[in-house]
Amino acid sequence: MTNKIFTTLTIFDDAINIELIAQGAVLGEIDTISTIEYPSMQSQIEADSFLGSNAILEYRRIQGRTYHASKFANDYLFPNDDQQLESIDITHHWLTLLLDGKLFLAPIEKDVQNVLDVGTGSGIWAIDVGDQYPSANVIGTDLSPCQPSWVPPNVRFEIDDATEAWTWENDHFDFIHIRYLFGAIPDWYHLFAEAYRGCSPGGWIESAEADVRIRSDDGTANLDPVWETCNKMYEEGGKALGRDFFVSELQVEKLKKAGFSSLKIVDYKIPIGGWPKDPAMVEIGRFVQQTLENDLEGYSYLLWNEVLKWPKDEYQLFLMQMRQALRNRKVHSYITMRYVYGQKPE
Repeated sequence: MTNKIFTTLTIFDDAINIELIAQGAVLGEIDTISTIEYPSMQSQIEADSFLGSNAILEYRRIQGRTYHASKFANDYLFPNDDQQLESIDITHHWLTLLLDGKLFLAPIEKDVQNVLDVGTGSGIWAIDVGDQYPSANVIGTDLSPCQPSWVPPNVRFEIDDATEAWTWENDHFDFIHIRYLFGAIPDWYHLFAEAYRGCSPGGWIESAEADVRIRSDDGTANLDPVWETCNKMYEEGGKALGRDFFVSELQVEKLKKAGFSSLKIVDYKIPIGGWPKDPAMVEIGRFVQQTLENDLEGYSYLLWNEVLKWPKDEYQLFLMQMRQALRNRKVHSYITMRYVYGQKPE
């Protein structure tokens, strides 16, 4: 693998605890959290939006992990707890390294005003943008209020389901950022069409998605059959859910159909582990490996056990084999990452 492989190119004074009475019986290993803590109003997160629907705050607990509320049980399969948020933050770090320290590729002006981060997760991207672009009003949305309370004064977070009709004003955002939503979106055209409606004329959108198929150019990925099992899990799981985990081929088509123009595509190969010769890619590969090893279970438990209902007695063996494969320097495995950015015509 050579250099950067691509084909184109305030303090908050308190916290409010809300006691919620979980409704319904505990089902097997799945229950709901009855106490949810969220930051005070000074955190820029609107408390009213949380109080509006207690159901959103009733996280599901599965095998000691927490997931988005039952309302979103079919929308997003990965956890929303600290362990998963750590992986999100590590991913943000290596993606920033991949882009040579940049947070995005779209040609955004330094005085950009209104920025939306869809599926903000831990909120780290929105926070970094708020720091670097003090003129910007940055909003991050997600299914859960799992973002930090210490944020720049120009950043706030809101609970919102991006797969439904957007409630933002038309022509409002100068930049809409959508990253790492593979496996979460049933209709990419609808998502991009809503983004088009909310984007200001002349404004930009950027879609950054990984294709999580494990590949190798020299056939070494075949040395570890567990990679084939992993690929099959995401392929069949996506079909069962009606949510694709391999969306790179959809990005351009759906963005263009939604009305965006001047589309630019940049594809990267992302190594898994420190096997590349290029030192920059070695660093990225090691962080990718760390991302996965940090939460292999979070990325696979519901797919394997609940969606596909594969043999539960084989799941721990799968995790063990995955850890071994991730550490095998003889396997030159990678995934791909596609950035597509474009503009709403003026």
